[in-house]
Parts: sequence; C-alpha cells; structure tokens
Amino acid sequence: MGAITLLHIMLLFFFILLSASYQSSATGIGANQTISLFVNASEASAKKIPETLFGIFFEEINHAGAGGLWAELVSNRGFEAGGPNTPSNIDPWSVIGDESSLLVSTDRSSCFDRNKIALRMEVLCGGEGTICPAGGVGIYNPGFWGMNIEQGKTYKLVLYARSLGPINVSVSLTGSTGLQLAATNFVASDVSNWTKLEAILQAKGTDANSRLQLTTTRKGVIWFDQVSLMPTDTYKGHGFRNDLFEMVKNMRPAFIRFPGGCFVEGEWLRNAFRWKETIGPWEERPGHFGDVWHYWTDDGLGHLEFLQLAEDLGALPIWVFNNGVSHNDEVDTSSISPFLQEILDGIEFARGDRDSKWGSVRAAMGHPEPFDLRYVAVGNEDCGKKNYLGNYLKFYSAIKSAYPDIKIISNCDGSSQPLDHPADLYDYHIYSSANNVFASAQKFDKASRNGPKAFVSEYAVTGNDAGKGSLLAALAEAGFLIGLEKNCDAVEMASYAPLFVNTHDRTWSPDAIVFDSSQAYGTPSYWMQHFFRESNGATLLSSTLQPNPSSSLIASAITWKDTEDNRHLRIKVVNFGSNSVTLQISIDGMEVNSLQSSGSTKTELTSSNVMDENSFQVPNKVVPVKTQLDDVGEEMDVVLSPHSVTSLDFVLNSDKIRIFGSDSVDRSSY
Repeated sequence: MGAITLLHIMLLFFFILLSASYQSSATGIGANQTISLFVNASEASAKKIPETLFGIFFEEINHAGAGGLWAELVSNRGFEAGGPNTPSNIDPWSVIGDESSLLVSTDRSSCFDRNKIALRMEVLCGGEGTICPAGGVGIYNPGFWGMNIEQGKTYKLVLYARSLGPINVSVSLTGSTGLQLAATNFVASDVSNWTKLEAILQAKGTDANSRLQLTTTRKGVIWFDQVSLMPTDTYKGHGFRNDLFEMVKNMRPAFIRFPGGCFVEGEWLRNAFRWKETIGPWEERPGHFGDVWHYWTDDGLGHLEFLQLAEDLGALPIWVFNNGVSHNDEVDTSSISPFLQEILDGIEFARGDRDSKWGSVRAAMGHPEPFDLRYVAVGNEDCGKKNYLGNYLKFYSAIKSAYPDIKIISNCDGSSQPLDHPADLYDYHIYSSANNVFASAQKFDKASRNGPKAFVSEYAVTGNDAGKGSLLAALAEAGFLIGLEKNCDAVEMASYAPLFVNTHDRTWSPDAIVFDSSQAYGTPSYWMQHFFRESNGATLLSSTLQPNPSSSLIASAITWKDTEDNRHLRIKVVNFGSNSVTLQISIDGMEVNSLQSSGSTKTELTSSNVMDENSFQVPNKVVPVKTQLDDVGEEMDVVLSPHSVTSLDFVLNSDKIRIFGSDSVDRSSY
C-alpha cells in the first residue's frame, strides 16, 4: 500500500513538471530553450544593402548645436536674443556692479545691418572723486550653463567696441570660485567708430563652469557687439566641438539629415530656419528664435556649416527645407514661388560651381568645391496639411527640372499604400513603446518593392520604457533595425532621433548622446547603433530562426569587407525576452573551413536590469562588451543572455567564399 502511494506521488510530480515546462515554452522562449538559426551564405539568396541605410539626424533641439556641437562659448553673442526692439533682455549676460556704478541697456546702433542691437554700458564711477569697485564694473556671460575652460588650451576672443573716448577694457575668463584663468586688456585711444578687437587667451587653469567678463574702471560710455569666444582646437578649425564630433564620427554614418525636424517648420513661418540668413560672416548673421524648442540660435551653425559637417563625417548631406508650411500658418500654393526660388538658390549654394551666383558665395566662405548634395526633403511631418501637396508638386517639378539627379523625399507615408504623387523616397517616423517598436521590425515586410523606398528618418522608443535612455529602449530599436536590414530592398535610409541633448535643456528624451559643457556619454541607444556600423553597403544573407519565436527573438546575417580587404561574417541577434537562449547556428553555402579559427568575437550589449541607463557618474554601465569566440565552425552553439543585443563576428577565408557585391566600397571609411 505504501509503495503504490509513493509511485502515484512520483508520477504526479512528473506530470506537474511536464505541464510547467510546456506552459513556459508556449508563452514564448522559456528558460534555457534552444533555438536554431540557419544562415544561407550563397549568392543566390543574398541582397545588397544600400550604401546609405544607416545614418544620423541632426536637429537643433535640446541645445544640440548652440551650446553643443557648435563650439561657440558665448550665449547670445550679438545681444539679439531679446528681440529687435529696445530696451531688450540681454539674458544670459549679467551686470558686474550696481546702478550707482554703471547703467546697462540696449540700443539699435550696431554697425551690422541685419542685427542692429548693441549693448550700451555707461560707467558712472572712475571719474574725478569716484572710484570703481576693485576689479572694475562691467558685464559677464556664463555661456551655455558654464564655459569649459581647460588649462593650457587657447581661446580666440573677438568683439566689437565703440566709445566717444579712450577705453581700457579688461577681459578675463573667470572660474566658478572667482579664480582668473586667463586675461587680457584692450587699450585704445580712438574707437569712435566700431572697431574689431581680437585676442588669443591661454588658460592657466581648468573650470567647466567658467564665465567671460568685460570690465573697466574708466568713466564713460562703451558700446559692445558680437562678442565671440571659440576654442582654437575645434575639429579641423571648422567650429565643431571635438569630443562630440568624434562620438558622431565613430558611428560611421552614411548620411546626415539636417537641420530638423520641427526646427525647419517653426511654430510660425517667421521663426522657421531660413538658409540665407545663416551664411556669410558670423557677425552679420541675424540669428533667430526657434519657437518650437524655445531658444535663440545665433546661427553660427548655418547652411555652410551643416554641409561642412557632412563632408567632415564622410556622410551624404540630406537637406530638409521649409516648403511654406509651419505648425500654424501656410503659404498658399499660388504664392509659393519666392520660397521655391530660395530653395533652388540653396541647392546652387551647395552644388553650383564657383562661378555661379550662389556657388561664388560658398567659395568666398572658404569652400570653392561643391558639396555632394544628392538628397532633399520637402518639409517635415507636413503631409495632410492644406497646402502641402500643392506646394510639394511645385518644388518637385522645379528641382527635377534643374537637378534631375537629386532624390526628393516626400513627407507622406507610402508603406501601406502607393503615394498619389511622384517621389524618390517617402518619410516614415516612429516613436512608441518598446513592444511596439520591436514589433515594427515587420513593418516593411509587405511594403512595395516597386516605386519610392522608405526613409525612416526618425525612430526611437519613447515614454516610460525609455526613461533617459534605457537598455530596454535600445533592445527594441535594435530589433527594429534588424527588421529594416532584412527589408533593405524596401528601405533606403534610417536614423535615430534626437541625436544630442544638453543635460541642462532636456526638452526631448531620450537621446543618443548626452553632454554638458565639459563631458559627454552615449546612451544604450547610441551604443546599439554601433552594431550596425558595417551594414551600409554590405551583403544581407538569408537567415531563418526555427522555431520562429517572433515575439522575442530576431536575427540577421551580413558579410562585409574591412579597410585591409579582409572579409567578415556578422550575425546579429536581439533577445528581447527575459530568459537566456542557446542559439544553434548552422551556416550553409560556404566551403569547408571558410571561417578562420582565430579572430572571431562575440560582442554583447546587456545589463542586469532592463531599465539600466548610463550617466555622467557611470557612463559605461551599459556598453558593448567584446570577448573571444571559441569553437568556431559552420555548426556552433552560442548562449544569448536575457535582454541582450549580440554580434557574432567571424573572419572569412576570402579564397573560399564569394560575396555578393564584392566590388562595393569599404564601409569603414564612413
């Protein structure tokens, strides 16, 4: 009787375990489940990935340019941010001294016709019987939440001054504790006309929260205008902050979409980005208020600088221009001609020879050779607005007539149904939860392979899943990008948004790169994009997961060539689930021993908590980790961590495998 009871108990326990195992596997990938990945390396099933598939999108948002990538240290350098009327707000400039010693105001006496506001400083002390406070009185500028001044480095100061009498102005870079880090004096007996004053300041200390001070102890009235302070070590002298530029460069983008976004549209057309207002000498640029993202830009980062940025990155420029439509007002199609001519002029500025009207302006600015502008986008998120289609058709016709090779991007989504107008590409944006973005890997599975291709110019996980840049967001985005890779015959380009955020102006979150005046780090979404750096122009191989756990696992395989002409196989897998997976890899279509036994690696992006983020305190909490891969062969097992992006990289013996599109350019040059 006791033996029978024990047998019954053992059988019942067995069936409970079996039932639990079945339920676990039925709801997705269970713990320690094995999944097979079949990779077909033959040419017959391969696809050529566009050279342009993965790039970047730069928008002037979150002080990405002003106070960010553009290295100008003075905020509101021309005193124009308070508007064209006087008296006006000079923020963030502040006064050193009190009303008994000086009066500071603005007037319209500048020598620059397009930005007439100047600062007027009337010094009341320093005359007979009055002594100015120690250190003098004047004004200071804190930059964009502090100027990063570094010991041993040099900074170019330029300012314009005017006075009815002689001047003795002290200029200093002062640290947060009051320590003077660099200084010079401007002494002049005659500045009755506006006079340009210049100096190179060398720092003898470091402080990331410094400020620029202009002071005097001499009674009288001095006018100041266009006060600039630039580090002398910007990238190639082109004005880009080195650390931020290098972070973008390391992404190897195939293209850069610029300058927006909503920044291009404006809440109102009067505040839209107008390229002609952003060229020429920096002192003469009027600047404008970006009313969508709520801050002033002096437009030192203008049309030429964006084109130069693309060239410096080795990326193709994609110019997004305003088509006469803002968030709140629109130009009727019957009146669009002046806007149309402005854009044709802007293309000539970029592409015209040095003898053309606008090409000569570019040449005079120091770039005699044309830029490689091949793409333009007509507006941003304007499809469906009253005048968009009519305006678009006017732009399309005029641009194609003058520049038939330029590819034109429509704002209208053509992924589900054909466009009702001509276009070379159509724009698609996705901001959503992690689950929705990951599931959107299949978005283009049924998209037409004929007609315009997709430009996924803005994608990101947003909301609670994203935080300020979580691992969860990066995983979902990586899965989405693998889906774009596998649909590379329907998708031509993709870029994350936004690229940058100054931590003091987090208008939009998350972002790829976070910075302040002196430091920067990449979010997991930034590092995720490094897994796709070699995909542009690579060969996509056919790959299949079996059984297909589409709810939590996605994979792709590519072959590519490095700078030394070595050929590589890369397998990328996203495990979106919470359990580890044993991946059984089987590679077909290669000769025996095509994979070199040495040099193979496994790179993984993961963390202990799916909501983990990087920070200034722990900038490398969630970053890719590379290890050597052993037991390499056409048949192999690899364990995938829960919540991870994994890249398996193999060096190929080039004499044993033929790669589709082997005459493609080398991606590592991007």
